[in-house]
Amino acid sequence: MSTWITLAYLLAAVCFILGLRFLSSPKTARRGNLVAAAGMGIALVATAVQITDNWFFVILGVVVGSVVGVAGARLVKMTAMPQMVALFNGVGGGAAALIATSDYLLTAGGQGPGILIPVVFSAVVGSISFAGSMVAFTKLQEWMTGRPITYPGQQVVNGLIALAILGIAVYLMVTGSVPAFYIAMVLLALVLGVAFVLPIGGADMPVVISLLNAFTGLAAAATGFVLGNTVLIVAGALVGASGTLLTLLMSRAMGRSIANVLFSAFGSAPAGGAAAALGADGGTVRSGTADDIAALLAYARTVVIVPGYGLAVAQAQHSVRELADQLEKRGVEVKYAIHPVAGRMPGHMNVLLAEANVPYEQLKEMDEINPELERTDVALVVGANDTTNPAAKDTPSSPIYGMPIIEVDKAGNVVVLKRSMAAGFAGVDNPLYFNPKTTMLFGDAKKSLNDLVSAVKNV
Repeated sequence: MSTWITLAYLLAAVCFILGLRFLSSPKTARRGNLVAAAGMGIALVATAVQITDNWFFVILGVVVGSVVGVAGARLVKMTAMPQMVALFNGVGGGAAALIATSDYLLTAGGQGPGILIPVVFSAVVGSISFAGSMVAFTKLQEWMTGRPITYPGQQVVNGLIALAILGIAVYLMVTGSVPAFYIAMVLLALVLGVAFVLPIGGADMPVVISLLNAFTGLAAAATGFVLGNTVLIVAGALVGASGTLLTLLMSRAMGRSIANVLFSAFGSAPAGGAAAALGADGGTVRSGTADDIAALLAYARTVVIVPGYGLAVAQAQHSVRELADQLEKRGVEVKYAIHPVAGRMPGHMNVLLAEANVPYEQLKEMDEINPELERTDVALVVGANDTTNPAAKDTPSSPIYGMPIIEVDKAGNVVVLKRSMAAGFAGVDNPLYFNPKTTMLFGDAKKSLNDLVSAVKNV
């Protein structure tokens, strides 16, 4: 039996690796999900057959988990996907911490360093991931402000908490069983998780979610050592490595270091910067009608559509695809410019557009599309604010200065679909809206796009 269990775990690990490989491209992402899910199913069955008692709880866990998973997949809207990812990620970290805590308390912490080290690591990192993910969920759900929450000496306090956790961990390694100190360590880790995410603004949430995902993976891998479960070690290591790599890539795409993302309290600066100053100096906002903009689009040679979170909020992905179809019927070349951190989680826009069956070859990454924008007749910005803000490259005093953006201001004409002139999720004003080449179409993105579709048909 043990040989078959080992082979099953090996097959599950291969499925996880292949799943990650397929997830690297929108074209194969659906297949990657199915392969990874099959691997998880194999791992669950292989683990379950090793259990000789408590079958009731095993079945209960599988049923509850399956119901929640199916409900999440079917009922949660695409706009709420970042929150769901943060929530599920937190649950994973919490589960790792609970398993480690149960093992420590049941064995009186007397297993020796080979087990005690991963127990403590899993408990601390899992608790930080759980608490931090819950704060991220609350911010994304807008149950609390998305702006950084700071206070004087915050980083010093966080540092002291981290040192206290480290000190207790070392003490437990030396003394073994001291349940009161262990519980204190876990509680401090929960506090640190909250304190760690509070000063991080909404614009940095994609990076934070990715980092917390890596934390959960590492905690799960450590739990695998505690339980002696090979597939948990492999899966946790894969999640930890891929999450870390994604975090680094996203930070690089924002033109900022990990330390700057985590400790700069980005977005806490008051709004009213470059854009407000431009408005005060005589800059004006030009708004247009759907008929005016439809004519501009219909007679263009090339149109680049830049989607943002506003597109997701309005559930307008099918409308933007319909508009693109109408333009292509008139011979217009249409492409989509995807910023690495557009939306509120990694790959948010890719998934959204894939749902509307937008051809994969039309999706262009930032570095690929930027050189083409100077030759683009119209850049159509749908709900994207921070990722198109020219202050990032033109205004050294701007909080987002240095962040790579989709350079829509280089296009011949810019059309922005937006509800109002309010600042984006980062809380930074956008001088693009005062650019003489920019025409604003105010209103709900889905309604505006549907109006454009009708107007283009009548041009």
